Amino acid sequence: MRKALKDLFNAQHLGVLATQGGGQPYSSLVAFAATDDLKYLVFATTRATRKYANLSSESRVAMLIDNRTNQDSDFHNAMAVTAMGTAEEVKDSEKDQLVKRYLAKHPYLEGFVTAPTCALLKVRVDKYYLVSRFQNVMELHLKP
Repeated sequence: MRKALKDLFNAQHLGVLATQGGGQPYSSLVAFAATDDLKYLVFATTRATRKYANLSSESRVAMLIDNRTNQDSDFHNAMAVTAMGTAEEVKDSEKDQLVKRYLAKHPYLEGFVTAPTCALLKVRVDKYYLVSRFQNVMELHLKP
C-alpha cells in the first residue's frame, strides 16, 4: 500500500483539503507534497484564507488525492486516497527542509510559498484510506 500511495502522490499535484468552521465543512484545492515516510502532507496557503481561519480553530482535516481522468475507464482504474489527520503551521526549525521538499514538486510556486503572507502547513497523517475500483478499501494506520 505504501508504494501505491507514493506513486499516487508523485503523480498528482493537487489534493482536496477538507476543513471545518462554524460547524460547516469546507473544501479547497491545494498543491501538496508528501514526506518520504508518508507521515506528513505539506501545503501552503495565505493566512487570509478561509481554510487558514478554519485550521486556526479546528486542526482536524481530511485530504483527498485521486487519479481520475474523467473517462469511462475511471470506473475500473481510478484510485483515491483520503488522509485523515491534524494540520499545523510548520515551525521555523523544520521550515527550510519542508519548503525544499514542497518546491521540489512545485518550483513554480516559489514566489507564493516564500511570501510573508503565506503559511506552510503540514498534516500529520493518522491514517490513510485507499479506495480502488470504487469498492476495494485498504487502510494504513500510522503511529505517532
